[in-house]
Amino acid sequence: MFSGFLTIAPSCSTCDLDYGFADAGDGPAFFVMSIVGFPVVFLALLFEVAAGPPLWVHMVVWLPVTVALCLLLLRPCKGILFALQFKHAAEEARFNDEH
Repeated sequence: MFSGFLTIAPSCSTCDLDYGFADAGDGPAFFVMSIVGFPVVFLALLFEVAAGPPLWVHMVVWLPVTVALCLLLLRPCKGILFALQFKHAAEEARFNDEH
C-alpha cells in the first residue's frame, strides 16, 4: 500500500486497485498527536512533580520519546484511515447549489 514511509502507492501491486480514491489528509497526524500528546504531557507533569528536574532534562527525555512514538504510530494510523475510506466508500464532500 505504501511506496515510501508515508507515500501511498498509485495502485495495489497485487490486484491493481487504483488508490486515487482516498486521501487521508491531516487526519493521521491529528490522531497521532492526540494519542501521543496526552500521555506524554501527563507523564512529563508527573515527572516534574515527583523529581523536579531542570528543563533540559525534560527536553532530553520527552522530546525523543514524543518523536519516536509519533513516527511509530503515523504509518499504521494512515493505513487504518485509508482502509476505512475504502470500506465506507468515502469521498470528498459535494455541495448542491439548489435550494
